[in-house]
Amino acid sequence: MPKKEQNAPSFEEALTELETLAETLEQGDLSLEESLKSFERGVELTRTCQQALKEAEQKIQVLSDRRVSAGLEPLDSDS
Repeated sequence: MPKKEQNAPSFEEALTELETLAETLEQGDLSLEESLKSFERGVELTRTCQQALKEAEQKIQVLSDRRVSAGLEPLDSDS
């Protein structure tokens, strides 16, 4: 698993910042340059969130696979 960047926000922080950026962009009060910078930051945050979700999904898959494998033992037909 790749290491996180030192300055990378947590999933929750990235999502909160992304929501704030979206609201700001929707208001339409930013200049073109500010809008582009905000959009660029939003793309970065989206990638951060997608990576966090992908990692969580992989962990869930591994845990689910372990659980299924551990629960599948042959039945003793003599019991």
